[in-house]
Order: sequence, then C-alpha cells, then structure tokens
Amino acid sequence: QVQLVESGGGLVQPGGSLRLSCAASGLTFSAYAMSWYRQAPGKERELVARINSLGGTTDYADSVKGRLTISRDNAKNTLYLQMNALKPEDTAGYYCRADNRGRSYWGQGTQVTVSS
Repeated sequence: QVQLVESGGGLVQPGGSLRLSCAASGLTFSAYAMSWYRQAPGKERELVARINSLGGTTDYADSVKGRLTISRDNAKNTLYLQMNALKPEDTAGYYCRADNRGRSYWGQGTQVTVSS
C-alpha cells in the first residue's frame, strides 16, 4: 500500500519560512519523480516544483522561483520543500505527488497559511 504523508505546514508571517516534508512508503521511492502541488480555496491545483528520481533535475513555477527549493533524500524516502520569503499568496494546501511510468500517487496534503 503506497502512502505519501506530508507534514510541516502551519501558520507563518509574511517573509517567514517553513519546511515541508513528504514521507513515502510502499513504493520504490528512488524510481519515482516527485512533485509538490498546491491548491488555494476556489482555485485549481497547480504545480509548484518537481524533481527527477535521482534529484539531479528540478523545475519550478515562476511564482516561486528563488524562494522555494525542492529536494529529496532517497535514503530516507522523503521529499522536501524549503519555503522562504513566504507571501500571503502562498497560502494553500500543499500536496506531494509521485509519478512513475503512468502511475501517480498523492498525499493527503498539509495546510500552509501566510498571514500577519
């Protein structure tokens, strides 16, 4: 049974930082490309960042470039999202996703709220 469990969300002031984690089990983590998505109320889910299976290639949405950093530790089966210089518009549920050969799995999400 594949499980992706996000953690690390919370309430933070504008300009603050958070580090999200996504712990994976039930799959060969190192074989999967991983992504972070987010969904704000009333909006569609959007891709935030993605990383290839070995961690050598990353890609970011323009809105987060220079502020958010995706990384992974294949030895720990864990995906990360370091979030710096947070803005109110970053407020959303954040979800991790695993992809391999047409198969996709989602986590349940963790809420990030940026507010003073």
